[in-house]
Amino acid sequence: MSNSQAKKQHNNILLAILGFAAVVVIVAIIGFFALDRDPEIIQGQVEVSEYRVSSKVPGRILEIRVKEGDFVRAGDTLAILDAPEVRAKMTQAQSAEQGASALEQMAKAGARKEQVQGAYQLLQQAKAGLEIAEKSYRRVQRLYDEGVMSAQKRDEAEAMFKSSEAQVRAAQSQYEMAVNGARQEEKLAAQAQVNRAKGAVQEVNAYIDETIQVAQMDGEVSSIYPKVGELVGTGSPIMTISLMDDMWGTFNVREDQLEGMQTGSEFTAFVPAFNKDIKMRVYHLKDQGSYAVWKATKANGQYDLKTFEVKARPVEKIEGLRPGMSLVIK
Repeated sequence: MSNSQAKKQHNNILLAILGFAAVVVIVAIIGFFALDRDPEIIQGQVEVSEYRVSSKVPGRILEIRVKEGDFVRAGDTLAILDAPEVRAKMTQAQSAEQGASALEQMAKAGARKEQVQGAYQLLQQAKAGLEIAEKSYRRVQRLYDEGVMSAQKRDEAEAMFKSSEAQVRAAQSQYEMAVNGARQEEKLAAQAQVNRAKGAVQEVNAYIDETIQVAQMDGEVSSIYPKVGELVGTGSPIMTISLMDDMWGTFNVREDQLEGMQTGSEFTAFVPAFNKDIKMRVYHLKDQGSYAVWKATKANGQYDLKTFEVKARPVEKIEGLRPGMSLVIK
């Protein structure tokens, strides 16, 4: 091999080495700028204030006048319940009020012989009614214990029995007052009984009002739980109303990412649903207080990073913003 050829071959090897080195350098530069350059992302979601619609009295859903997604205003009728027990209590309360009023009148006017006789007849009639009601209740109770009678029928029979007992007591008091005559103290007591009976009627009226559920605030019906015909207990939720004017975003942020996130501070969040950024202002900051959200910063666990719950509201109202939409902070 001549000197010229050896020199040419040496140059080719040198060029190959330089080319390989250049490729390595270029790859390293690309890797330097490409790797770990993506910004850390904090993802949250839109939340909304809600309140649950429920009744103080148990009953059966008779009618639901709204559907999920409807916007309702305060005072709109949402659902109607059927509560026969409440109606029975109203009958009892009204009867007690009438009885108390009659006693008061008798105490004020005094009793005649005919009134005494009439009071006695009413007492006997009430006792007869009580005897029939008690027999009916015992019979229904036995059938209920044997499993052939519903609890509602048993409750209705018990209500009639107790109502008859109350009527007997009222008739007994009426008769005794007619026999003994009324003193001033008795007149005052009669007046007190009337007031008490009126209070009972007012109480039952309040329960009857609970059978018609109305919206307390403007909002959107987000969930309806029971179907028409189903039973709901005392305090059981019937539906949930979302207050669409009270929205915020919730984020879980590690404490090493909290820089600039303080109460009152503003930041920019990306809304994928709208493909745009929105301004938000922090109004609540609280640590999660659970070991499950701690993160060790080193393999040997020298210290841990806790996660904080950050809540922020949009600076300006965003039309179309819905609960559950994602919010992204880069």
